[in-house]
Amino acid sequence: MSLDVLYSFLLLAGSLFMLVKGSDWFVDSAERIGLSLGVSPFIIGVTIVAFGTSLPELASSVAAVLEGESELVTGVVVGSNITNILLVLGLVATVGRVIKMDYDIMDIDMPLLVGSAILLWFVVSDGEVSVFEAILLLVGLAIFLFNSLGGNIPSDIERPKSKWRDYLLLLLGGVFVKFGADFTVDAIDNLSEAFQLNSALLAQTIVALGTSLPEVAVSITAARKGKPGIAVGNVLGSNIFNTYAVMAIASFFGEMVIPEGALTFTIPFMFACTLMFALISIGGRITKWEGYMLLVMYLFFFNESFGFI
Repeated sequence: MSLDVLYSFLLLAGSLFMLVKGSDWFVDSAERIGLSLGVSPFIIGVTIVAFGTSLPELASSVAAVLEGESELVTGVVVGSNITNILLVLGLVATVGRVIKMDYDIMDIDMPLLVGSAILLWFVVSDGEVSVFEAILLLVGLAIFLFNSLGGNIPSDIERPKSKWRDYLLLLLGGVFVKFGADFTVDAIDNLSEAFQLNSALLAQTIVALGTSLPEVAVSITAARKGKPGIAVGNVLGSNIFNTYAVMAIASFFGEMVIPEGALTFTIPFMFACTLMFALISIGGRITKWEGYMLLVMYLFFFNESFGFI
């Protein structure tokens, strides 16, 4: 084993520690601040936590466009959305046994998520993202935020007072999650090159997995702490943020090129995963067996992407 490969493994281990620790601080402080402001735990998940953990996707996508590799953006966005639903929800369901939702996502939030997937499919169907389409995506994000922030905290939930320490931990947690994700992507990128993985698939699989690690860490932490509302809301909010904000903002930094493979496989597969998320959420809970099914589908996604089998 070369020193470069050993360094990449050590970097990966250290960055994962930053992700786990940072997500722990982020969940606790974000929930306390949100509750003190009169926001429900689910709304905290789909806004503060979801957007905070989606920053790596935005940063990596903007960097890709600036470096003339805009075709990676679609892979990062779509691959991250697939990873959030199949891997994150799958792990949360198996770790937490049964995810009981404390908020009716089938009323408005789930239709908005399915609608975002449909809109993305139509936007990229011509192989590019125009200025008008980017503005349209941002309008969709504004509608989602307006609806989410309109929710009130249930009367039976205590409203604690936030302290300066909560804001400090929120900031430090966000920094740890952000840089932990960056270092993780760098390490995975180096390891991928060392083992000669196909760079054309890097964005939708390895990079998407790396940028989704904050969602994995935050959601599993929330599930272990008995806060399924944050875990499910984080996945839903992250996917909507990826679809609307990441695609739109990244397109303002240069011409957006949509790879043909995204139109024939990854985007249709993402839409199918979104529909499955909606179907298993109808009953207001996600069981561990449904979690296992999601994990099996994630393995299928990797198999189809790299052709391991």
